[in-house]
Amino acid sequence: MKRRFLLAATLTATLVAGQSLAQQTNLRVFSGGQNQRPDLMRKLFDQYQAANPGVKIDIETGGATSELQRQYLSTVLNAKDSAIDIYMIDIVNPAQYFGAGWLEPLNAYLGNPAEVMKPYLPVYASANVIDGKIAAMPAFADAMFMYYRKDLLDKYGLKEPKTWDELAAAAKKVQEGEKNPNLQGLSIQGAPIEGAVCTFLLPYWSQGKDFNDANGKLTLDKAAATQGMNLWLNMVDQGVLKKNIAEVTTPVTVSEFKAGQVVFAINWGFAWDRFKDDADSQVKGKVGVMPLPAMAGGKSATCVGGWQWAVSAFSKNKAEAAKLVRFMSTPQASKFLAVEGSLLPTYQSVYTDADVTRVVPWFKDAANVVIAGRSRPLSKDYGQVSDVVRTTTSAILARTKKPEEGVAEIESRLSRVMR
Repeated sequence: MKRRFLLAATLTATLVAGQSLAQQTNLRVFSGGQNQRPDLMRKLFDQYQAANPGVKIDIETGGATSELQRQYLSTVLNAKDSAIDIYMIDIVNPAQYFGAGWLEPLNAYLGNPAEVMKPYLPVYASANVIDGKIAAMPAFADAMFMYYRKDLLDKYGLKEPKTWDELAAAAKKVQEGEKNPNLQGLSIQGAPIEGAVCTFLLPYWSQGKDFNDANGKLTLDKAAATQGMNLWLNMVDQGVLKKNIAEVTTPVTVSEFKAGQVVFAINWGFAWDRFKDDADSQVKGKVGVMPLPAMAGGKSATCVGGWQWAVSAFSKNKAEAAKLVRFMSTPQASKFLAVEGSLLPTYQSVYTDADVTRVVPWFKDAANVVIAGRSRPLSKDYGQVSDVVRTTTSAILARTKKPEEGVAEIESRLSRVMR
């Protein structure tokens, strides 16, 4: 009897353990690289696991740049690999991934797109709905800002420049006054990375020009685009931009500004914390943030970035994955990322939340910049669009192509892609 009881108890324990394992859902999330703050995402995942003990979340990271992450995900998703359930993608990718059949439309899990996306900033609501389907959900916003040495502008009695010409003049005045041969006037991203797409678009947009129409068709104004690229080359000739600007990446700009070697720097929102908190930062308490300048007679325009959560079309846990994505896109998650990591919110109300502005006071002004920001072309062939624009922009800045030649090449190659 005793042996029979022990055997029954053992079988019961095994069955219970088996049921427990069967009920547990394992989700694997690709959470991008360091700039996407996987450390903070991990904390949010831990909160979700605590509230949902049947779910275990593993995190995978990698890729220092948007294009490296895109290359990795393209390999995984082309193979229809079910190992990754959820992945983080750039704002320009939902249309591309939707067209490739790589992501799971979320309408069935989350509801009507118009209602689901209504609370978000308009640029993220529109970028994440493709052909009436919710392709992804906003994780956090981003935009390019003009960071500047507030202490140096104050020292030389300079106001925040409103035009690119004013910026060049201000930078030269500071450089000449400081007599530091290593002090750059302005740092931009000229290497053939995703940031170079924005380097091409910023002066072009600030002339009031559109790169494409509402249907995604190319509307390139070659004269304005050429003028924009000549703006950068003239700054190189003036000594405002350094001569090897075609080699500068996003981390290089951050590192050099942080080291006190730059007066003005264009970079994404994440850079603020690097300047404010990093132990080796030489500019703590000396940094201002302002809207990007415009061409004379034009209007300030910035490049909107930001990251989205998508559910893989090949996941075996789509319903549970959609629940996690919804949690990661809530106002509470957005506020947590803003307070803990200065990651820009996707909800306008979070920008003025008292808890947020106490920690990151510049967010009060950042909202208007993000709302007025413009997205890079939302194309199902964005990989090709990006490759053409960033490599050509870098070649122009390296002076291996003339601006007119490079702009003509962009028009020729993209008119076939963006029809």
